[in-house]
Amino acid sequence: MQKMVVTNRACPARRVPSGEPVSIPEGQFITINQSLGGNYTVTWQGNMLRIDGTDAEAIGQQPEVLDFEDLGTGEVSEEQVWQALDTIYDPEIPISLVSLGLVYKVTVDQDSKSVLIDMTLTAPGCGMGPVLVGDVKYRVAKVPNVETVKVELVFDPPWSREMMSEEAQLEAGLFF
Repeated sequence: MQKMVVTNRACPARRVPSGEPVSIPEGQFITINQSLGGNYTVTWQGNMLRIDGTDAEAIGQQPEVLDFEDLGTGEVSEEQVWQALDTIYDPEIPISLVSLGLVYKVTVDQDSKSVLIDMTLTAPGCGMGPVLVGDVKYRVAKVPNVETVKVELVFDPPWSREMMSEEAQLEAGLFF
């Protein structure tokens, strides 16, 4: 699906596989290599980068809209955190992290407005781990009243396909 486009505004991105934040300036030629799970893998100045789907209009694509209602309580909604997590897809398998069973625990501290997420990867050596952590921080930070997001990668218990929802197993062709 490679397609060359020009950025129409400065666009936040993350370097693959390190997850390091990068800003692509307005007016830059980039190549869209793939679009999976609403996010874009692009090449700019020889670097592979990932652009969140919520910033897609910066590259002339249809943006994914994450619209969380501020409930007016000043508190962080754990339900909205889970909703945000369910919009994040594994970059190699277009199935959400929640459906894959990769998110083990969400802890919301209302006093500090912080969210701690324990999650794992499909394999401990997964090179996309830092990118997924960046995706989680970026999207969960869009939930009203969230001030900080911390992600802990844990490998106990190790992930297995039995942790996937039945729908995800069907989608991945693993349900026999």
